[in-house]
Amino acid sequence: MDAMSSTRALLYALKTPTEYNTPLPQWLKDCIEIANDPNQDNEDVALIADAFQFAYELHEGQYRRSGEPYIAHPVAVAGLIRDLGGGSAMIGAGFLHDIVEDTEVTCEEIEERFGESVRHLVEGVTKLSKFNFSSKTERQAENFRRMFLAMAKDIRVIVVKLADRLHNMRTLQHLKPEKQKQIALETREIFAPLANRLGIGSFKWELEDLSFKYLEPEAFQEIRELVADRRTDREKRIQTVTEALQKRFDQGGIEVEELKGRPKHLYGIYQKMQQQQKTFAEIYDLAGVRVILKTREDCYRALAIIHDEFKPIPGRFKDYIGLPKPNRYQSLHTTVIGGYGKPIEMQIRTLEMHYIAEYGIAAHWLYKETGGTSDFKFTAEDEKFTWLRQLLEWQNDLKDAQEYIESIRDNLFEDDVFVFTPQGDVVALSRGATPVDFAYHIHTEVGNHIKGARVNGSWTVLDTALKNGDIVEIITSKNSHPSLDWLNFVVTPSARNRIRQWYKRSHREENITRGRSMVEKVVGKSGSDSLFKSDRMQRVAERCNHQSVDDLLAAVGYGEITTNSVASKLREESLQEEAVEKTDEIGNLEEETIQSLPTTTSRNNHHGTTSKAPIAGVEGLMYHRAGCCSPLPGEPIVGVVTRTKGVSIHRQDCSNVENTESDRVIPVDWNPTNGNGRAPTYTVDLEIEVIDRVGIFRDILARLSDQHINLSNASVKTGKGKPALISVSMEVKDHQQMQYCFNQIKQMSDVLKLRRVHHSHE
Repeated sequence: MDAMSSTRALLYALKTPTEYNTPLPQWLKDCIEIANDPNQDNEDVALIADAFQFAYELHEGQYRRSGEPYIAHPVAVAGLIRDLGGGSAMIGAGFLHDIVEDTEVTCEEIEERFGESVRHLVEGVTKLSKFNFSSKTERQAENFRRMFLAMAKDIRVIVVKLADRLHNMRTLQHLKPEKQKQIALETREIFAPLANRLGIGSFKWELEDLSFKYLEPEAFQEIRELVADRRTDREKRIQTVTEALQKRFDQGGIEVEELKGRPKHLYGIYQKMQQQQKTFAEIYDLAGVRVILKTREDCYRALAIIHDEFKPIPGRFKDYIGLPKPNRYQSLHTTVIGGYGKPIEMQIRTLEMHYIAEYGIAAHWLYKETGGTSDFKFTAEDEKFTWLRQLLEWQNDLKDAQEYIESIRDNLFEDDVFVFTPQGDVVALSRGATPVDFAYHIHTEVGNHIKGARVNGSWTVLDTALKNGDIVEIITSKNSHPSLDWLNFVVTPSARNRIRQWYKRSHREENITRGRSMVEKVVGKSGSDSLFKSDRMQRVAERCNHQSVDDLLAAVGYGEITTNSVASKLREESLQEEAVEKTDEIGNLEEETIQSLPTTTSRNNHHGTTSKAPIAGVEGLMYHRAGCCSPLPGEPIVGVVTRTKGVSIHRQDCSNVENTESDRVIPVDWNPTNGNGRAPTYTVDLEIEVIDRVGIFRDILARLSDQHINLSNASVKTGKGKPALISVSMEVKDHQQMQYCFNQIKQMSDVLKLRRVHHSHE
């Protein structure tokens, strides 16, 4: 009987003192031992048993793609969490993590039965599968937003999620190939770097290797076979080196906790081959030696002995003890010419450092006495998680799903350049970071007002790539502001986003001022201050789909809304009764006006004139869409009788309609369908002002392509140091489709202005 899949046996094992002939996982043995201790009154064991039973009952009858009972997955996840030293709440969440997503049980029910802590952990890893999204990318982005917010409150959320992802990757062979690649790519780009950020090396290596297996199957198989072929030779070299070192350590009086070889993971070998443009035969350090000692001082003494025994390779020494990585990783790294004249990499660390390297934040639960419970919570307020705080600071600014996912990927890559402030504080930045990246890392206002920079006491240009050990001093001035050119060389996501934000914000103020002046020219400057603060103007803003009056004025300033439209709505708000009366008058003229129109128009004219016509109210008449406002289905429209072109169809808020005699205006509307099963399309012209960067035009076209939008024309105008202007003519079915496209483009951080263009007037 398979103990991991026999759910009834596991439930029985948690509650009953029974001997088994089949092997049980160590974590389950520990639970049984605690449960059977007559002197132990442990509520934690009761919670774990209850969580397992609850999960078993709810998942009963459900099976995985492999054919095994579904409960095997939460059991495996709980086991991984237990192996990391997680407490009862985490193990319980491991059992329950799929309950909300796969059953009708709610988070409130989980809290009522298992407590607030378990509820929060389960809720933090639950996907939004029961909500509707316009795309897979949007769903993925929103799931990550929820997960990171939950992490900020309790970092244990991501440990549960990583355990869940690791077991799913171990059983990925049962899914379809396209699904395997999709999950493997997300794992390599998001979850493996997350495990690295948290210092959980044991998870990181396995997640990377499993992703490699499905994303590059041929390369994975080739490297695995080559590594296996060299195993005997590698073990001989390692043995020669370790025996020589053990002898020297004994002579030096250094007590060794562990001294042995460690094979490098396959993806690490593949990365080295790609980065160094080498073949497998040219990669010699396929394995390394790990030296684990008692004290920090012993590590440095051991380093001296190693460099005395073997020749060190220049430039291959790194001191991560004196200067730990952001994820708290500590070790001395050095590469020497070992046995048989081939390079071999050494890692030197203490036992505590080793636990942190393997288990990261989980080392707290496994190996450190805290004086608290094993369910101690880390949050984003802890100094070690500044990267998480930084991610949370700007994630709400990125509304576009694709850009948000890309920013997560960028932000999760390991920081590997360490520089110093003039006060001696260490700052970790991405490789290739510049003084501008450094300034924004210190504070947004420092970046926004940087005037110059000194590196190691000398003035330097702002696009200089910083190196390890550089001392960076930022010079600021209140009159200095960000430049769009900075986007061409900054590498950190936070710097890029802060520059974009400043540019948009600074131009927003200009647009508000311009928009206010434009509206004042129409409504008069006298009393405008009180008008712009009035409820009436706020209602006008809301009718124009803006949250505030400032948003409305900014839209007027960059041409999204006309002043005539604002003035018209103001009149409607202040003279509502007169507007109603005017509407009634127009209605009374309807029959007389229609009868006065010619009825001999050919039925072969543009758009047709039968009941199949898109416009209701012009049956039997010649008509056309007005070029001054280009109305779309879904927008309120009116007809204006012309002298030579029949009926001109305008939007109701069109400025040309406001100046038209009332007896020429007739009520019309859009027909629900055109009767032939295929809706016509209408041309809409857009002008998009964007921050000029490589690929921005392609990104905009990709968003339109996702909606199956056909383009009839597109062009780009650029100027050095200035925003680019993109003109696009697209074919849409109705106002709703156009508005969705507008929103998709507006959400892009590089988009500064977006407006609809009209080319002719009546």
